[in-house]
Amino acid sequence: MSLLHQVALTFIKNIGPVASKSLLAYMGSAEEVFKASKEKMLRVPGIGEKTIAQIDFDEALKKAEAELLFIERNNIEVVFYTDARYPKRLKNCNDAPVLLYAKGRMELNPPHIISIVGTRNATDYGKQLCRQLVEELQQYNVLIVSGLAHGIDVAAHKDCVKLGVPTVGVLGHGLDRLYPSQNRATAEKMLENGGLLTEYPSGTNPDRENFPQRNRIVAGIADATVVIEASVKGGALITAEIANSYNRDVFAFPGRIGDEFSEGCNFLIRNNKASLLTCMADLAFSLGWEKNDDSKPVEQFSLPFDLSADERLIIEILQQHKAPVAIDDLTLKTNMPLSQLAMNLLNMEMQGYISSLPGKTYRIN
Repeated sequence: MSLLHQVALTFIKNIGPVASKSLLAYMGSAEEVFKASKEKMLRVPGIGEKTIAQIDFDEALKKAEAELLFIERNNIEVVFYTDARYPKRLKNCNDAPVLLYAKGRMELNPPHIISIVGTRNATDYGKQLCRQLVEELQQYNVLIVSGLAHGIDVAAHKDCVKLGVPTVGVLGHGLDRLYPSQNRATAEKMLENGGLLTEYPSGTNPDRENFPQRNRIVAGIADATVVIEASVKGGALITAEIANSYNRDVFAFPGRIGDEFSEGCNFLIRNNKASLLTCMADLAFSLGWEKNDDSKPVEQFSLPFDLSADERLIIEILQQHKAPVAIDDLTLKTNMPLSQLAMNLLNMEMQGYISSLPGKTYRIN
């Protein structure tokens, strides 16, 4: 595909991420979108006469040309929706950006990703929790994502830099600036093992409305979001709500009753919008993660003799996957009716051969 047309697609007025993906699906490529007739455009769901009347392809291409010059001068990578490097977890979100600008050395599809969010007014207690969490996450080959804002966000990034944990900051503006500017030194260090990510082109100011949009990337790119200190009306709760809407796990550290910057966490836990988090073990168990340990001997798993043929098949399938397997995938792989599969899974769990995890997934004990 033409990089020029990919970038230009994001400059078309009144065409957001959802409509852009509809155009790509219908036309086949970004370049073909710019060649399409009005009649063909009208056949695309969500594209009407009013939208087409405001489209100016020439203006979009002109802006894209200028953006490409900025990208080349500043060693910025463009990650398009159809690229293999595009974050797979984020791609599953309906409103995911069609294009991302990346700067640094980052792997966007590592085995594990956690987003850490929280108040800009972090207390010493919150920073301590953050530091302890990052220290424990270090053992799980994880990428930590946050928003590079004051408070918990930058504390998480700083802890990652100090401990050598990959970390990515998602910005609510273009890569030609940094907001808040006080975090520039941390951002520069992050480029060596992680970096900066944004959907916004150069020249985009850090306007208030950009940050809820930024938060959907923070929530969608990760396996789970952890909230460390938050007020009820803070941006961290917006991120948690978005993560819930994406059917992602949300965890929160409880706080003392009456503390302003613990009210948000307590609210999430009380209303079953976040799981209670007291240590990394809670998080790792819920997500089915295992620690990195190269010195650990490889264990040979032998099938128990008292399993039925169906149960042996389930064990063999689970054995082939390092990550937990969803019940829907087990249904397809075993070709069993769901009711029969559920009974076998329950029986095996009661005997201690397997464990059930959140999201109706299963793994061998």
